[in-house]
Amino acid sequence: MTTTLGTSNATVDPRLQAVGMQQAGGKSPASPGRAVRSVAGRVALWALLIGFALAFLYPFLWLISASFKPRGEVFDNSLIPKTFSPQNYAEVWDKLPLLNWMGNSILIAVLAAGLVTLSSSVVAFGFAYFKFPGRDLLFGLVLATMMLPGAVTLIPTYLIWNNLGMIGTTVPLWGANLFGSAFYIFLQRQFFLGLPRELFEAARVDGASYWGMFWRIAVPLSVPSFIIVFIFEFQASWNNLQAPLIYLNFGAVENFTVPLGISYAMTAFSPGNGGQGDYQWVMVAALIVTMPMLILFAAGQRYFIEGIATQGRKG
Repeated sequence: MTTTLGTSNATVDPRLQAVGMQQAGGKSPASPGRAVRSVAGRVALWALLIGFALAFLYPFLWLISASFKPRGEVFDNSLIPKTFSPQNYAEVWDKLPLLNWMGNSILIAVLAAGLVTLSSSVVAFGFAYFKFPGRDLLFGLVLATMMLPGAVTLIPTYLIWNNLGMIGTTVPLWGANLFGSAFYIFLQRQFFLGLPRELFEAARVDGASYWGMFWRIAVPLSVPSFIIVFIFEFQASWNNLQAPLIYLNFGAVENFTVPLGISYAMTAFSPGNGGQGDYQWVMVAALIVTMPMLILFAAGQRYFIEGIATQGRKG
């Protein structure tokens, strides 16, 4: 019996041995066919991702190429300029008040982003911390305002600013952000709900006021959400064309914002309006004003990831 058992142990089927290794936590060696399929799948995935990346990058590459072309070659759809014209970057500052436009846009965007970040966070903290009758209904009404199309509130908002005598100034471009934004209130409320409530209860026991809890506990622990809201609103304000088109005075070109200024330049340089079709300067201006957004996103990218990773986490 002993000899038989020893012989049977020595002649175990390799397939049974592989199953035993997997059950014990080991890994059986991969077959050559499986390895080939894995490599082929990765190559196909990388090829697909690179294809999508190039498709999304093409407009930006086209803009860079057009900014180095002379007047007659801007729209030839070639990514390599036939005639290299780097002087476009020196001439654009004399042809367009680009510095004024960028300064106006930066000022308006900082005010708009800063105000909406502060006001939305205060409202969001109230909805996240306080419990009162009708809180959920009130919060639902706040969210319902996001369903209203902008065209519905456009005329009433214009009449309000007109009665206040603010038409022709930059105040309507950032003043409304004093009252918060439904989307940002929702975003920051979800972040505040992820904070341990015990921290606030302990602060209340120690005599902290509600404002103290907000500034000393909620704000330091919610920096990623503040940065995300600031970047979102800064980008929205920087690219906003409709509001400056409605509220700013067209008699002062130097007071335009970046989107309105570029739109004006496209019209001014059009041959139909007495221009010569000098769109190469418009391309240079468009590329220059795009760089702040790229830098801002690169600087705040890690906060996007951190904010998404901690969104909804309960303490």
